[in-house]
Amino acid sequence: MTFLKGIQELVQQVADVISTALKVETEIVDETLTVMAGTGECRNRINTKEEGGKKEAGYLYGRILSTKQAFVVEDAQNDPMYDPLVLTGERKEVAEICCPILYKEKAIGVIGLLAFDQEQHNRLIENKKQMLNFLWRMSELITGKVAEMETTKQLLLTKNKLNTIVESIQDGILAIDKNGMITHCNHTVEMLLNEDKQNIIGRPLEKILPGSPMLSILKTGKGYSEKEEIYQTSKQHFHFIVTATPISNQSQVYGAVASIRKMSDVRKLAYSLTSSEQDLSFSEVKGVSNIIKGLKYQALKVSNSNSSIMLTGESGTGKGVFAMAIHNASKRASGPFISVNCGSIPETLLESELFGYVKGAFTGANKEGKIGKFEMADGGTIFLDEIGDLPFHLQVKLLHVLQHKKVERVGSSSLIPIDIKVIAATNQNLEKMVHEGEFRADLYFRLNVIPLNLPPLRERQIDIPILMNHFLSEHTNSLNKEIYGFEPKVIEMFQKYRWPGNVRELENAVEYAVNMEQTDRITAQSLPLRMLEKKDYSSEYPSLKAMLSLHEKEILQNMLSKYGHSVKAKKQIAVQLNISLATLYRKLEEHDLLNDHVYLKNIY
Repeated sequence: MTFLKGIQELVQQVADVISTALKVETEIVDETLTVMAGTGECRNRINTKEEGGKKEAGYLYGRILSTKQAFVVEDAQNDPMYDPLVLTGERKEVAEICCPILYKEKAIGVIGLLAFDQEQHNRLIENKKQMLNFLWRMSELITGKVAEMETTKQLLLTKNKLNTIVESIQDGILAIDKNGMITHCNHTVEMLLNEDKQNIIGRPLEKILPGSPMLSILKTGKGYSEKEEIYQTSKQHFHFIVTATPISNQSQVYGAVASIRKMSDVRKLAYSLTSSEQDLSFSEVKGVSNIIKGLKYQALKVSNSNSSIMLTGESGTGKGVFAMAIHNASKRASGPFISVNCGSIPETLLESELFGYVKGAFTGANKEGKIGKFEMADGGTIFLDEIGDLPFHLQVKLLHVLQHKKVERVGSSSLIPIDIKVIAATNQNLEKMVHEGEFRADLYFRLNVIPLNLPPLRERQIDIPILMNHFLSEHTNSLNKEIYGFEPKVIEMFQKYRWPGNVRELENAVEYAVNMEQTDRITAQSLPLRMLEKKDYSSEYPSLKAMLSLHEKEILQNMLSKYGHSVKAKKQIAVQLNISLATLYRKLEEHDLLNDHVYLKNIY
């Protein structure tokens, strides 16, 4: 579309004004020689082509567009370069004054004053100088309108580009004017606030985000970066990270614009950038023994449950690996997995590490405050290792978090909603600790909804060679050594060793051996000294009584894996084994397999 086509209605109005003022006919064509406007006899020519639409033919309008100069034709009917239709008598023009319409040094059209009789001819020729000056002013008028149209078009294009950019940004973008009224927001803000855009724009920011620090920018002119903001309305709770910048011209502030991110999204991003254990899954739990296969099946079955899981077992049995495998098998796998060792953090710091704190909460605190591990785990899983070491006074606060799914930072009275799955682990006897008043019974029951007991390595000897080969491959690769297996005697030694440190100790022993070994097979001489000492290793076979006891324990473990740990399940097991319930409980206690609430009844 040509410039004049875009304002054709205005061009016609200009033609009418010129014709009325000068008492001659007016014709205006665009750069393609298409008639955009006309008066009198020229009105019938609108939207047709002059001079055959060929500027290069050298007729009047074509010359004006090419030379960008004005022309006066005093005897049109005898001018061979005027218009071929006049020469053939099809048109009756006798004279014409015309000038170009110039925009950015380019001719975008022509304005012509046409005489069709002697009276009009005399008026044109006698006043040609004044009429030509008038045409130039009309040309400038049209050029100004073209420039205005183009500016508007560019502004609209720029606006559309900016809107596209703003809408493509993943952060929420929100702008306010100097009165604190919301003037713009993108689709992300709609999702963050759970409101339609028409219900946001035009409203005071104070009504949408009460007490927003953005309003202070209008007075101080100072923005802020990555500030944590929490809002509690009658309907919703918002937890954002906000960066806000003033909109100003020198010293005058006209408004502010903010980028807004959901705190949970920030935590997920931080976790994805810092976590290095995302690939751990049930495939990392090596073993083919019935008890391990049963545990993996149970864990997979409950992985998508939001109920708390309690992992028990001796140190080194792989509770951390199991916890992460459960997380990665769940619908929370894309969320964070936050691990906390309750026994490794000083008691004075544990509360602030778990629950976070607000600015000024205590001496030495970060001036901006700090989020705790529970908030970091929002949308994912928190793994509370060594839960038995949690101080008694913090057990109450943990119980509150588990019951209400809300966390209260140190120094704050507001509650922050969180969506978490809790997996706890311990190598201690929590039931005994509850009896002795060292662990809250209500917290125990809240954590022990789904109990999973990981067996010690000595009770699944069939898995030892599998673990040996797995760790051998892992450490020969990391140490760049060519070792292809173990001597038969070494395998025998590994299977007869008691492994007080369980899988962790076995891995340690394999890594040590890989470092020490100089051949392509692991030999006994490369094993840790503790495995070679008589007190830890003996070539004698265990007694029949010990073997029967071990077999009995494996049977009980398999039954518990199949039926569960509830009182109802134990009754079923007793029936299946054809023993009394009391005998079952005695045997479970003998084998340290008692993991229910029966013996806690005396607490209440």
